[in-house]
Amino acid sequence: MRTLCASTLIGEFFVIGFAGLVAMKSDDLTAATVWTVCGIGMLLSVLLCGMITRPGGVVLGWAFQIALVVSGVFVPVMYILGIAFAALWWASVHYGRKIDEAKARWAAMEARADPAPAAG
Repeated sequence: MRTLCASTLIGEFFVIGFAGLVAMKSDDLTAATVWTVCGIGMLLSVLLCGMITRPGGVVLGWAFQIALVVSGVFVPVMYILGIAFAALWWASVHYGRKIDEAKARWAAMEARADPAPAAG
């Protein structure tokens, strides 16, 4: 699960950076505001990569997805991109857990098939 979720978050890192470039065209936002918000979002996406397997990591990831969709208020294309990345996040969590379960089953089957050699 960690690999799939981290891949989604790194993709969001780049999307947030590009959204900052789009937001720079807005007359309502200053460059300092745009890059402060985008910088924080980009930093959070990287930090979340390391928190995926910790308690609450997936929930924080969902909160991040909601924030990405809500950012569409300032950059309308982020509604579409935010929803797309939320769908990717769901798929990463859902299928990542299935992959982790399958790996655990395979490891257990392999451990039963190959007992550890006796020390001697």
